[in-house]
Amino acid sequence: MPSAPLPSPHEGLLAAVRAALLPHADPERAAGQQRYMKSTLPYLGLTSPALRRVLRPVWADPIHRIEHRGQWEATIRALWDGASHREHWYAALALYGHRTYASWRDPQMVPLLEDLIRSGAWWDVVDDIATHHVRELLLGWPDVIAPVLREWSRDEFLWIRRAAIIAQVGAKERTDTALLTDVVEGNISDPDFFSRKAIGWVLRDYARTDPQWVRAFVADHPDLSGLSRREALKHL
Repeated sequence: MPSAPLPSPHEGLLAAVRAALLPHADPERAAGQQRYMKSTLPYLGLTSPALRRVLRPVWADPIHRIEHRGQWEATIRALWDGASHREHWYAALALYGHRTYASWRDPQMVPLLEDLIRSGAWWDVVDDIATHHVRELLLGWPDVIAPVLREWSRDEFLWIRRAAIIAQVGAKERTDTALLTDVVEGNISDPDFFSRKAIGWVLRDYARTDPQWVRAFVADHPDLSGLSRREALKHL
């Protein structure tokens, strides 16, 4: 039996996003952004506030409203995969996170988010995905997503592991400390800067909620790197 055809992206929305961004290009700023981010994908040169402001009327236009979940995901993928500039990636993430489509953000989106992390593979997009979108799924469906993050924390790919480590940044009192322990302990020996920084970041963040737990965790794990330890205890 032939498989069902994949949904087509909303071509009008794709064109509208690209057209809205282009007039606001700033080549001088774009060059600086690309150098700072060490990005092979060029920038148009929009600031984050400008990007949000420019996209707002595009999302609000009824003609661009997406009525079907499959088309929404296909449009995100098309915007991401067809990006000529890094702002197209940021726009794809804005479309994913838009309040209009909140009811579609559920565990079925894990494969999409994993694909974006693997192809984005740099801290700006990975950190946004992990600390907003993966965290949203974890808090909404902890029994489903916690095992996914434990698996991610053992992945060969650095950025998937980083996403697993930092997914609870901002979770505050809803932090699952057993999960936090597992994803951190599985990466303590990782020598990579981005892994060690991630460990320090998530511990420092949770220290605002439960400083005693973080102090005890650091004391119980003398094999933490100096970077992770300094970050974890930075405000204690």
